[in-house]
Amino acid sequence: MTGPAAAAEQRAYFVPDGLAGERLDAALARLLGLSRSRVAELVADGLVTVDHKPASKSDRVEAGAFLEVEIPRQRDVAEVVPEIVDDLRIVHDDDEIVVVDKPAGVAAHPSVGWTGPTVVGHLAGAGFRISTSGAPERQGIVQRLDVGTSGLMVVAKSEHAYTVLKRAFREREVDKTYHAMVQGHPDPLEGTVDAPIARHPKHDWKFAVMADGRASVTHYETLEAHRFASLLEIKLETGRTHQIRVHMAALKHPCVGDPLYGSDPTLTKRVGLERQWLHAHRLGFEHPRTRDWVTFTSPYPDDLERALEVIRNAD
Repeated sequence: MTGPAAAAEQRAYFVPDGLAGERLDAALARLLGLSRSRVAELVADGLVTVDHKPASKSDRVEAGAFLEVEIPRQRDVAEVVPEIVDDLRIVHDDDEIVVVDKPAGVAAHPSVGWTGPTVVGHLAGAGFRISTSGAPERQGIVQRLDVGTSGLMVVAKSEHAYTVLKRAFREREVDKTYHAMVQGHPDPLEGTVDAPIARHPKHDWKFAVMADGRASVTHYETLEAHRFASLLEIKLETGRTHQIRVHMAALKHPCVGDPLYGSDPTLTKRVGLERQWLHAHRLGFEHPRTRDWVTFTSPYPDDLERALEVIRNAD
């Protein structure tokens, strides 16, 4: 079936400890990656239950509560809606590529169920012409960042750039450097996590280290060690969904502010975060036309900078 009458998407979650006490709409927005207004609409339409009972958007959720959500499929293919994102910054622009500094709360591209802003939508609204390669809603996209992760992304403007960059990412020829603040102190202070990742067997939209997962390699180095948390520099060989968040959680050092993967809610509240402390800080690759190596860097956004200062001052 297609069009507005298409079957709805069913999702189910157990509330993680880190979201206990949150309003239902706020908790679900973080779990689903949807805007709070969209979640409120789902609740108002009776499409959300808590422990198999109807709920109100202002209800407080308890750890372990069972949430079920029905998300109507409005269309088979998500549409690109031109929309300027005020705090999305253009870092570099030429005939082949555009490099953007994506704020948290913005998706890389449209998807069914997501009603918030996107990088592709911003570029369309700003008049950029990008590659037509890829699925219609993902044209020009050669890499993605989680909605809750800020930082650098490159988008292909030409078909040539799309082909070259897709291959570079696939062949692990791109420098993808992130900074993350994680709870505690990894031991050793620098190392490599080589552990396959697959979808979590019991939780939708969550991933885990699984023996039958896809090869995933993460290198980390401690930049700063503080009383409650450590600032890490992380380099990715692979680019699996939620890779850094999954690997850090597997080390028992989840990203601060990441309840989906076991962060401490008390510390999250103390530093004032509403998303994981994770930032795509540096991006380097061979320019698809000139073949010169180019590198771009992004400073920490205000919310991450404030949280880091709280952690530093706690020493």
